[in-house]
Amino acid sequence: MSHRILITSALPYVSGAKHLGNLVGSLLPADVHARFHRQIGSEVLFVCATDEHGTPTELAAAQAGLAPRAFCDGEHARQAAIYRRFGLSFDHFGRSSAPSNHALTQHFYRRLDEAGLIAERSVPQIWSPTDNRYLPDRYVRGTCPHCGDPDARGDQCEACGTLLDPVELIAPRSALSGDTRLELRESRHLFLRQSALRERLNDWLDTRSGWPPFVVSLARSWLTADLKDRCITRDLSWGVPVPRPGFEGKVFYVWFDAPIAYIAATQDWAADQGRDWRDWWWGESAGTGRIVQFLGKDNVPFHTVSFPATLIGSGEPWRTADVIKGLHWLTHEGGKFSTSRGRGLSCEAALDALPADLWRWWLIANAPEGADADFRAERFVADVSKDLADVFGNLVQRVARFAATAFDGEVPTGAEPGPAERSLAAEAASQVAAIRAHHEAREFRRAAAETRALWARANAYVQAAAPWSELRHDRARAALVTRVALDLIAIGATVAWSIVPSLAASAISAVGGEVAGAPEWPGDVERRILDDRGGETRRVGLFAPITKVRVEDIGAA
Repeated sequence: MSHRILITSALPYVSGAKHLGNLVGSLLPADVHARFHRQIGSEVLFVCATDEHGTPTELAAAQAGLAPRAFCDGEHARQAAIYRRFGLSFDHFGRSSAPSNHALTQHFYRRLDEAGLIAERSVPQIWSPTDNRYLPDRYVRGTCPHCGDPDARGDQCEACGTLLDPVELIAPRSALSGDTRLELRESRHLFLRQSALRERLNDWLDTRSGWPPFVVSLARSWLTADLKDRCITRDLSWGVPVPRPGFEGKVFYVWFDAPIAYIAATQDWAADQGRDWRDWWWGESAGTGRIVQFLGKDNVPFHTVSFPATLIGSGEPWRTADVIKGLHWLTHEGGKFSTSRGRGLSCEAALDALPADLWRWWLIANAPEGADADFRAERFVADVSKDLADVFGNLVQRVARFAATAFDGEVPTGAEPGPAERSLAAEAASQVAAIRAHHEAREFRRAAAETRALWARANAYVQAAAPWSELRHDRARAALVTRVALDLIAIGATVAWSIVPSLAASAISAVGGEVAGAPEWPGDVERRILDDRGGETRRVGLFAPITKVRVEDIGAA
């Protein structure tokens, strides 16, 4: 019976160009994990959506001269196209503004309200006389009280990452008009009583395993005796309406409805496929399946506290995340990526400069798992040129070309493997097992490093055995080395497919294999290398050389 796994990636904001930091912070690792699980036969559902509500969207739409819905329509299509170009294999890429998410968000609110976990309170809100409106979250800019950054947002300081309330900012101003004559007025809002769920959330966290230590640490730091209740409404017009008398004209806070969109996306996918969404999210219906969520470290509090509080507090048998894989940040040339400030390399610019697999490989090989990682053009160029052009690409090209000329384009058979081949097969089997273990543990850097080592081992074997030198005086030996090298290349490409799918598929085809969907994870590696599969005709094909990258290629982006 196949293993069922639901994989979610943090929802990218619909506004603003997405950069490489967004990609490696959740989207790309989630895709690699989904692809790997398809290879080992798991029943995979990989969902995501654009996060479309909240002040960032309203502001971006106003700047574009569009209504929020029209703005989101265009931006969702744009992002979906970018992710397709990057090879992200979503089973469903939805939208938090979908009717399903509106209905679910209101459902959760009602359940929480019935459970006594919603409190109505009067809170001070910033009012702008010039704009004639309340200014929630990102409608307010000012100086961060923690690090002194002069352009901190009302919800979070980009410079130091601290979560904020607009009233905490020093010298606040309107992000709409620049108005500094701001006032504090009372406004009624709803709060999720997270403090009442602290013990249940701690008990829930005790049952989780396989989380990165820093994610557990961050979750524990929030689940303390002074855990604050979370305001879940805003004075906005774009969002999920609050179904409560006296709250007309208010919507739910984007961080309340956005995680619920994971469930809504599953519902929409299930409706399209004629499936039951409960198989993934609902109590016993979900069986032994697992939910794995990928997100950046700044999203950890919402996924380890607020969203579980919503699910657990509802009193319904919702499944919660089994594993939350948090990642640190990717910086750019020593500074933080920032869409709003135009710093760093956008996904669109990266794809216009170079093929997706080059970016995929480097980002996964340098994934910010244990700490922040820094992107530098010179290092990227050196790593990609060495790993993909010199080590892997050159190996595939020269062995396939030799087989095409020396053996009439067929994978040769015959000759008995010797000690070198038996040692190689045992070592390769150990490396493939290690690669699988790293993928299962979501250790992406280690998986890439071991994959690179497997390629290097194949190169060393070919270089030492030199079948082109053996061809004249021992054709059988040359045939054996060639066949073993081709099979080893196919194995090396197959285990790399989750990271570099296009490059891997091209290599598998070049050495006589076929790729239709996810190539099955290599089993019994030793037998595969040592067995010449006599009587089976396999033909080699062409493999386009991988051009070495230049720094100028990145500069053009």
